[in-house]
Amino acid sequence: QVQLLESGGGVVQAGGSLTLSCAASGRTFGTSVTGWFRRGPGKERELVAHIRWSDGITYYADSVKGRFTISKDDAKNTVHLQMHTLKTEDTAVYYCAASHLWGIHRIEADFNYWGQGTQVTVSS
Repeated sequence: QVQLLESGGGVVQAGGSLTLSCAASGRTFGTSVTGWFRRGPGKERELVAHIRWSDGITYYADSVKGRFTISKDDAKNTVHLQMHTLKTEDTAVYYCAASHLWGIHRIEADFNYWGQGTQVTVSS
């Protein structure tokens, strides 16, 4: 099992920045990809970004490209999501997710482990 602990959520004004962190523990060996999903009010959970542990290759949803940056700290088994130029539509619960599967990761079923989520609220 892999345990994921998110931190860094909060309230920020539109145009501001926030950084989320996801610390992994347990059977982290074998994790191929760690990423972030979000579920906004009345919306389905969607993939925001992910990073591959072997080579650092990243993926971003079109809605966050150029504004969000995902990075990893191998020594601490931690993934960070830097969010800049935040918009009100970025308001959501953000979930960290990890996968022991290989291949393309785009949907929830591609990930095995989930954190509890952290609220991000962007005010206008």
